[in-house]
Amino acid sequence: MRQHLLALALIAALGGCQQADSPTPTTGTEAATPAGDAAVDTAFADLSKRALDTWMQLSPISATQIGDHRYDSEIDDLSAAGQQKVLTAYKALLGDLDKIDVSKLSRENQVDAAILRNQLQSEVWTAEVLQSPKWDPQMYNGMAGSALYGLMAREFAPLPDRLKSATARMEKLPQIFAQARENLDPARVPKIHAETVAKQNRGILSIVDTFITPHIGELPAEDQTRLQAAIEGLKKAVDEQQTWLDKTLVPNAKGDFRIGAELYDQKLKFALNASLSRAEIGERARAELKRVRQDMYGIAQTVLKDKPGAPALPANPSDEQQQAAIEAALELAYADKPARDKVVEDAKAALEQSTEFVRKHDLMTLPDSPVDIILMPEFQRGVAVAYCDSPGPLDKNLKTFYAVSPIPDDWTDKQVDSFLREYNSRMIHLLSIHEGTPGHYLEGWHSGKFPSTLRAVLRSGLFAEGWAVYTERMMQEQGYLDNDPLFHLVQLKFYLRTISNAILDQGVHVDNWTREQAMHLMTHDAFQQESEASGKWVRAQLTSAQLPTYFVGAQEHFDTRKAVQDKQGAKFNLKAYHDQMLSYGAPPVRFARQLMLDQPIE
Repeated sequence: MRQHLLALALIAALGGCQQADSPTPTTGTEAATPAGDAAVDTAFADLSKRALDTWMQLSPISATQIGDHRYDSEIDDLSAAGQQKVLTAYKALLGDLDKIDVSKLSRENQVDAAILRNQLQSEVWTAEVLQSPKWDPQMYNGMAGSALYGLMAREFAPLPDRLKSATARMEKLPQIFAQARENLDPARVPKIHAETVAKQNRGILSIVDTFITPHIGELPAEDQTRLQAAIEGLKKAVDEQQTWLDKTLVPNAKGDFRIGAELYDQKLKFALNASLSRAEIGERARAELKRVRQDMYGIAQTVLKDKPGAPALPANPSDEQQQAAIEAALELAYADKPARDKVVEDAKAALEQSTEFVRKHDLMTLPDSPVDIILMPEFQRGVAVAYCDSPGPLDKNLKTFYAVSPIPDDWTDKQVDSFLREYNSRMIHLLSIHEGTPGHYLEGWHSGKFPSTLRAVLRSGLFAEGWAVYTERMMQEQGYLDNDPLFHLVQLKFYLRTISNAILDQGVHVDNWTREQAMHLMTHDAFQQESEASGKWVRAQLTSAQLPTYFVGAQEHFDTRKAVQDKQGAKFNLKAYHDQMLSYGAPPVRFARQLMLDQPIE
């Protein structure tokens, strides 16, 4: 989810820890199942390989992230001619896919063909209709940062080799800034996008300072001279870009961050690759919001019973009574929060505890690859509080990073208190469940074992985000933290965030919600703190059709587990179910369900 065209989707969706035998994507889909026509399966495997090779060649920065290191010294061409070349290639691949009789493919290949078609159609639509390169400066900023971070963050090759690749890329990065200035039409750029990128622009230099500058002395003298010159050239280019951002783009940015109903519906269709429409998502989300608040009130009745000064707790509360009771119960949870400088440390301890719980209760197979909790790189801050960054599907046995954004040094005590009330000690546990074990980190490790390189590269964000939300509820149901009712309360609050994400995204981009409407949903209906809600308001303006993935994916995971339980009855085993669900390589959840229940692939 930071590069151009296909690369934008790839960087966001990546994360599978693919155990590949080859350093390059030499095959598309190796997983053959009965009932496929061998000749048709072979033709599709050839197409998959060509698609992967095409993507890697056209987006070297994505290739590095994926683990194909043939193009580590190159960067993407975002010029008008470069974009046209990409579009032509995607249309050609789509045409070749149309020639294949998908009904004759194996079931696994039918899934991959559907995923491939959705991706190609999405990229063609993005290029021709949405036209992100003309109005979204985030893609250029994200690409520049990822060009270096992808090389330096993981030890996939000896450091001197990666430093030489970084040198070559730094020499070329001014091209990306120049293409941004050439392509972006300030009249179409939303003010919030321009301002955010202006704040993030210099973050790329922090990557240089952290990962590159300390190691200059490890290169031969001639390479040192070239690297130092590349760094100085990049600094000059960043300064030039900052001047343009501050003096030209920000003052003249006049675009509307709302993309409107027509564009939103089509983008949502591609982003979700699911069966639910916008209207169905909104209806189900509003119903869930009501149900979860009722459950939270029930917990409040329990934890507040006989407490001095507790609000009224009638059996049939008014809206005001329900609100007051839930807020009072949440205050009990907020009282237990980490110190300002201990958030990352507490997240690490929570990850160890959640991992041990999964092991003790034998809930699913645990990963054997490493995970590090790190401070979020500066150039990636400003959108989310945390994320899981797994190695690319072609990189073997490398670390997963669970990144946590630090509290800004310039925040006031009031801002810090608001943040720590939201990210209280129990919420930190949920965050580590979601991003770590048994959430994204564990899911990425399992998904990466599926033999289809194509599926690993096009890993479904819907599956991944939905799984992470699913595990929050699952861990609570299994008794995590000794069935602590306040943990259950905070888990439901965290789930309310997922629900409100889906409602908020529609409200902002389709229904023209104001900031006041958005903040009411988040702070009142979903009990979020001001700082969290303010950050989500910014995120809702900067992105579209991504926030619903959490809710829709979770609903599909909940529905699939129930369907399998109904089918298997007393034979249902939770670990077996989890391991099987995770064995499919993270396709959109509806395909995993069809595979698991032996239904037609549709």
